[in-house]
Amino acid sequence: MRRLNRKKTLNLMKELDAFPKVPESYVETSASGGTVSLIAFTTIAFLTIMEFMVYRDTWMKYEYEVDKDFTSKLRINIDITVAMRCQYVGADVLDLAETMVASADGLIYEPVPFELTPQQKELQRMLQLIQSRLQEEHSLQDVIFKSAFKSASTALPPRAIPHPRGHAHLAALVSHESYNFSHRIDHLSFGELIPGIINPLDGTEKIASDHNQMFQYFITVVPTKLHTYKISAETHQFSVTERERVINHAAGSHGVSGIFMKYDISSLMVTVTEEHMPFWQFLVRLCGIIGGIFSTTGILHGFGRFVAEIIFCRFRLGSYKSTSVPLPDGHTNNHLPLITDNSTH
Repeated sequence: MRRLNRKKTLNLMKELDAFPKVPESYVETSASGGTVSLIAFTTIAFLTIMEFMVYRDTWMKYEYEVDKDFTSKLRINIDITVAMRCQYVGADVLDLAETMVASADGLIYEPVPFELTPQQKELQRMLQLIQSRLQEEHSLQDVIFKSAFKSASTALPPRAIPHPRGHAHLAALVSHESYNFSHRIDHLSFGELIPGIINPLDGTEKIASDHNQMFQYFITVVPTKLHTYKISAETHQFSVTERERVINHAAGSHGVSGIFMKYDISSLMVTVTEEHMPFWQFLVRLCGIIGGIFSTTGILHGFGRFVAEIIFCRFRLGSYKSTSVPLPDGHTNNHLPLITDNSTH
């Protein structure tokens, strides 16, 4: 009884077989079929390698939302070289009403030559080249985000030079002939310092053409949460518009000589997340590639054989057209000649 049930089960499973086996005696191979199979296998191998490279790669996902944090303080990281003596330079943080909200007591002033060494010039040239490419190809920013890593910031030299603070005080203490606001911004960022991130003003160099010259940078700061496979940090991106002009009260160009960075914080927050293709999606795409190539090449091969058979069939019919053979009695024979193996021409 068990054997009978087992046989019924096996027969039922055979009837449900969606992949019937064809005996080899019924299978006919051809050179064209082999050629198409070789092309199909080569295409599958190439697309599989390309798909695996896509699977290994990652991409950045950008999400936007309203920034609801109104209590945190903004950290400013700056490394700037000015072509003036340290005792002539001061820095303050002012609000829109020109009221001092923070002093620059945390800055360290170090006397350094403004001119760069050949090696430093080469590094600056490369940095400026990257900045120009970033303005043209925004996808490079994703590469920079991926290359960022979290580590301790580089410690500045412990030397500090005391000097009076405040831009308004220095104007009365220093002669205008001593002004030289030529400067180079080696680094400017907001929020948590993340090595590896290139900011818009990094490597910027401005040479003053006059003693009384004003340089202005209008900055829009966007809070950013960065989540990659290497780090998770809260930092800030920013965009900048530059402007410079010579102060000449006689010509109607009023203002104060100096370097001014005016920044405004955006109300939107950006969340940048590094994502990766799931393994199951890779398998689905791979199955689609293999099945699609086999189906497409099979259809094309069948269509090609169909067209070829039609062409050759017409060619064979054309070679057996009836011919008129004159007979001695004046009649005409329109019958096809009988072709045998022993026929002679």
